[in-house]
Amino acid sequence: MLLGLPIISVVSVTDESSVDVGPGDGVLSKVSWVALAALIAMVAALLIWPESIPEFQFSWFEVVGIVGVLTGGPIMASTMARTRSPTAGPLVRNHALALPCSLALFSLFVLLSLRCGSLEIDNATAWNALFDYDDRVPGQIVVRELRVPRTLLGAVAGACLAVAGAITQGVTRNPLGAPGILGVNTGASFAIVTAIFVGGFVSPEGYVWFSFIGAAGAAVLVYAVASVGPGGATPVKLALAGVVITALLGAWTTSLLLLDQETLDQARFWLAGSIAGRGTDEIALLWPIIVTALISAMALGRQVNLLSMGEDVAAGLGQRVNSVRAISAAVVVALAGGAVAIAGPVAFIGLAIPHMVRSLVGPDYRWIILYSLVLGPCLLLGADVVGRVVVRPSELQVGIVTAAIGAPFLVYLVRFTKLAEL
Repeated sequence: MLLGLPIISVVSVTDESSVDVGPGDGVLSKVSWVALAALIAMVAALLIWPESIPEFQFSWFEVVGIVGVLTGGPIMASTMARTRSPTAGPLVRNHALALPCSLALFSLFVLLSLRCGSLEIDNATAWNALFDYDDRVPGQIVVRELRVPRTLLGAVAGACLAVAGAITQGVTRNPLGAPGILGVNTGASFAIVTAIFVGGFVSPEGYVWFSFIGAAGAAVLVYAVASVGPGGATPVKLALAGVVITALLGAWTTSLLLLDQETLDQARFWLAGSIAGRGTDEIALLWPIIVTALISAMALGRQVNLLSMGEDVAAGLGQRVNSVRAISAAVVVALAGGAVAIAGPVAFIGLAIPHMVRSLVGPDYRWIILYSLVLGPCLLLGADVVGRVVVRPSELQVGIVTAAIGAPFLVYLVRFTKLAEL
């Protein structure tokens, strides 16, 4: 079953000629609906019988299936939207029902994050650790001291990355727009490693602020490079400039790590993208910035809608385009910088979640940003749970899991999404 879903989702997007965009959704969309229904049934089974999760022993063959399921969710959502009639409207229309369902899905991943790992935790122990804590019970100590901070870090980082990706895609009109692809995450990572190497900062109070400086510098550099030449900063040129700047800053970061063993020891697990074994010091320092940026992102929904239709249209409707771009860039830098400071350079979240949400709710960024805020943590927490169980009692960093998940989705976007010409 685990292997069937990703196979169905991947096969269903390999033949463009089989797509039917007539009055019905077509065979392709029906297959995706069946696969999505099976995925929902699996999630419901885990919610009803969660005690079976810790005892399940994953083999590498099944690990491939689990990673494929996490990849297949966004692909199936995008496929179903792509194969619908243009007049059919979005898949999700009743937000009064869809939002509670999204929050329920988020609650499920929070439960899995509290329960799953090298130590088996049942529902009662997890519940008591939150609301009836007893420091004499080892399982409750693990939940309260280790897994609650880890879950909080994952939820905040996932929300920041998903919302930052949604705004980036809307403002740049680039389907490949994401903080990771456009170099923002790499810039934040380079700045933090430089601060550790040059300044000797080893505590969050010292190095987290450099994350915002690096993110802002990388964003300005990418836009400057992409603006060279005729046509200005087109979507394709932005993506190419982001790849170049990411490679350059990544090489510099690696050089700094190789020059100093102490810097390598301080940063190597963080650079892989990890929320394991960390406290909440970063969140305690950054929560005013993160909360302000998230509220600002929600307020920008209407402006991003106008800007996503083109600068000329937005200016014709009375929008101050440059001001909106500047505010949006500041919000993206704050969210991406905060996420990198918390969890390291985690990829794929900011790219996949906005596309999946857009496939479900349509092009209205007021809803895209809101649903990204809820579903971003689900994907990051799900990837973290996979990283805990596939090689236990050891663990894989969440950044490694999201990178493995993200490659097929990126191939899907390049294959089936029309990009602007150079």
